[in-house]
Amino acid sequence: MTGLLDNLLNGVALGSVYALIALGFVTIFKASGVLSFAHGSLLLLGGYLVAVLHDDLGFAGALALAVVVTALVAGALDRLVLQRVGTDSHAAHVQTIVTIGIDIILVTDLARRIGGDLLTLGDPWGDSVTDLGPVTVADSRIAAIVVSAVAIAGAFALFRFTPWGLSLRAAAEDAEAAALMGVRLTRVRAIAWCLAGGLAALAAVFLVAFPAPGLERTTGQIALKAFPAAILGGMASPVGALVGSMLIGLTEALVAGYQSDLHVLGEGFGDVAPYAVMVLVLLVRPTGLFAARGAARV
Repeated sequence: MTGLLDNLLNGVALGSVYALIALGFVTIFKASGVLSFAHGSLLLLGGYLVAVLHDDLGFAGALALAVVVTALVAGALDRLVLQRVGTDSHAAHVQTIVTIGIDIILVTDLARRIGGDLLTLGDPWGDSVTDLGPVTVADSRIAAIVVSAVAIAGAFALFRFTPWGLSLRAAAEDAEAAALMGVRLTRVRAIAWCLAGGLAALAAVFLVAFPAPGLERTTGQIALKAFPAAILGGMASPVGALVGSMLIGLTEALVAGYQSDLHVLGEGFGDVAPYAVMVLVLLVRPTGLFAARGAARV
């Protein structure tokens, strides 16, 4: 029972971090119809900035600056690169392909800077743990759940209670009608990219915290595990992204915790488990768990 509780708690913590990344995928898709494959490089950029700045600015200062800078870089990429390709619905597929090129460029440069090193982010939790009844949990996991919950609640408040959130929902329903009603679509999508970039930078801190060894040049690939979470939710549903992230996080934690009992599936099954869950769900619900009626297949 203790092992099960430990795995469930780790799954919730992992799912909370994945939710930050998945919300970025969903927000960008709602604003522009673009599947952003540049998210991994933005996550790596945010983590790298915290790693190189925490000695001078302290962890909190480095994190705040990394979130702001990564958000601005993401917004600039959309405004200066993607929007030049075009902003109509037919250009979304081309922009999706462009994000692959952006990701390759950013990851190549960051990998060159990181090299073969493992970078620490100077987080205040270190390797400390807390006993919660029969379960011993790393403080970084607790922090991940709390901080992610606050960030996600803030994102949902932006979606629900701000003029930008209203514009985002209008653009997602009918971009042409929203534009005719005065919604500035280019501004809506630029802010969406900024929000997604900031959330990715925040997620990087918890993805490389204890018990993970630290930031390395392949860390950005972890963002791809949140992609199935966004797909499961229906790609345009923030609530679906949250539910999908929890499902993926719990699946990954349980598979890792009971790997010895699942040896028949292979030692590396934990790495593909999120994608296996995605395929199984999409076989039953091709539009995702929370897709709107009439939505296209994902």
